[in-house]
Amino acid sequence: MSDMYERLLRCKEQIRKVTDFEPQMALVLGSGLGGFAESIDVEACVPYGEIEGFPVSTVKGHKGQFIFGRLGSVKIVCMQGRVHCYEGYTAQETVMPIRLMKMLGAEKIMLTNASGGINAGFKAGDLMILTDHISLFAPNPLIGENIEQLGVRFPDMSSIYNKELQNIIKTAAAKNGIDIKEGVYVQLTGPSYESPAEIKMLGKLGADAVGMSTVCEAIAANHAGMQVCAVSCISNLAAGIAKKPLTHAEVQQTADAVAKTFETLVKTAIADMFRMEK
Repeated sequence: MSDMYERLLRCKEQIRKVTDFEPQMALVLGSGLGGFAESIDVEACVPYGEIEGFPVSTVKGHKGQFIFGRLGSVKIVCMQGRVHCYEGYTAQETVMPIRLMKMLGAEKIMLTNASGGINAGFKAGDLMILTDHISLFAPNPLIGENIEQLGVRFPDMSSIYNKELQNIIKTAAAKNGIDIKEGVYVQLTGPSYESPAEIKMLGKLGADAVGMSTVCEAIAANHAGMQVCAVSCISNLAAGIAKKPLTHAEVQQTADAVAKTFETLVKTAIADMFRMEK
């Protein structure tokens, strides 16, 4: 048994002392989107800091806790705030929450984030379904001893973002009159924003949006056999495209402005994901 898997088992044991709730769905809330947790009929909250050996969110706007409850009839575990490599954590540590949610019972996961728009057709406030990602610039969370209990040594990554879930999100957007984009997301390590030359390079590689999270999480979730989908809030135009310096405050302001739209989209999409299974 790997050291990381033993660490995860200890974290799971500590959560089970608080709640025996078994989620169907996992949801990760990115920058400025943590208010969505208010939509959940909460059964239990577990702050990351109360789980021994677990990484803790240090970014302003990331509360750093698991919320267990129901979104309508769907049993959900929600990450209110994530952890990032730029906070000093290894890639393996940043995906501990993802793996733990799988071990607690979640078979599907929706990842959300705030990102910089590279695609010339995007504007601040747009929502984008991830159709694929570029992982070349982020450390791979599967490096090191493989956790055989979760997945194979060399997992296929040709369909990381589940096509059926993508279609459900598109349909949910159409139902609610939400104009939604589709595109490729690339994760860089941060915490500095990208230079104009880097954005130009990423655009040539086929990236539509750039951020500092999500890719590592999607790789780990796919490795563990979860059905993965993701939605990004284009919170600003990337460096060299934007005409002013980039700030985290701008990211949060844009995410706050579209929070209700995002909330409607996520609520509808998750309900539809499970309605179709009945």
